Amino acid sequence: MEFVLLVISFAIILTGALLFTNAVEWLGHKLNLGEGAVGSLLAAVGTAMPETLIPIVAIIGGTVGAAGEQNAEVAIGAIVGAPFLLATVAMALVGLSALAYADRRPQGHRLKVHVETLDRDLAFFMIFFGLAFLIGVFDTPKWLEITAGAVFLLAYAWYVRETIRNGGDSQESHEMDPLIMDRRGERNGSQPPNFIMVTQLLLGLGAMVGGAHLFVEELLHVAENLGVSAIVLSLILAPLATELPEKANSFFWVREGKDALALGNITGAMVFQSTIPVFFGMVFIDWDLDHFAAASMILGLLGGVVAYWALRRKSEFGKVAIALWVLLYLAFLGIVVLS
Repeated sequence: MEFVLLVISFAIILTGALLFTNAVEWLGHKLNLGEGAVGSLLAAVGTAMPETLIPIVAIIGGTVGAAGEQNAEVAIGAIVGAPFLLATVAMALVGLSALAYADRRPQGHRLKVHVETLDRDLAFFMIFFGLAFLIGVFDTPKWLEITAGAVFLLAYAWYVRETIRNGGDSQESHEMDPLIMDRRGERNGSQPPNFIMVTQLLLGLGAMVGGAHLFVEELLHVAENLGVSAIVLSLILAPLATELPEKANSFFWVREGKDALALGNITGAMVFQSTIPVFFGMVFIDWDLDHFAAASMILGLLGGVVAYWALRRKSEFGKVAIALWVLLYLAFLGIVVLS
């Protein structure tokens, strides 16, 4: 029964993310934000919401006793596992999609992106995810963790400002999918009313919150029944499930040649995940990384380095980069199996 509920919660999360992301894209268009800002901020935050809510819900669930320790494991696993998946599997998917659909893309297998936005995203991710790693592996006092968490929060606010100011050109309405809840606009091609757009946005957010709560509860039950550490499942199962919105969106956007949105969605989510959830982890629980979490963070940072190198070298995610990302992910699976 736990597995059934896990699948149901997963479906609720994805449905909510679909509604939320579609509405967010229209919101970005109406706010006249550049593609870089829409991908790295609105789309990234929208699709990152499920994996962000999982650690927050786990933290709210309690931090005292054995159950509290399990919740803390789920929280840390979800916080560090999501960026690891984005920096390896999601990046590899972008490269494979560009190669598979090179014939139908105007730019072929090369990536047409807003370089300034991606450079800032990847550098920001590697700096702050690296700092989170160092604080987590060393025995740091709680006051230092809380202070660092506040710095991470302020840093993301600065990042938002810079991304809005330098987000590239805005997206045209004819390049966007119709608002899901606006059937009239889909038929006559008109722009959706603000009320319907906001309603869809809130419905999507509500579905993701409810789905994340159910997912955490069932994840703990499955871990207990299988006799597996909760952090292992939260590092592997939770990110694979909740990162699907980013992966699905990026696949379709790359296929259509919208590389700025596709990669911005991933790198923006990496920035968001390396600051906001880390803030909650440092402030509300003991930010203490075990060897599984530490390994996933190291491999995630290496994945970010590969992405930066590939974009700087040829503005493409070629076979070498794809192979490196796959090896990084398999390396983590090997660590888990051997342990």
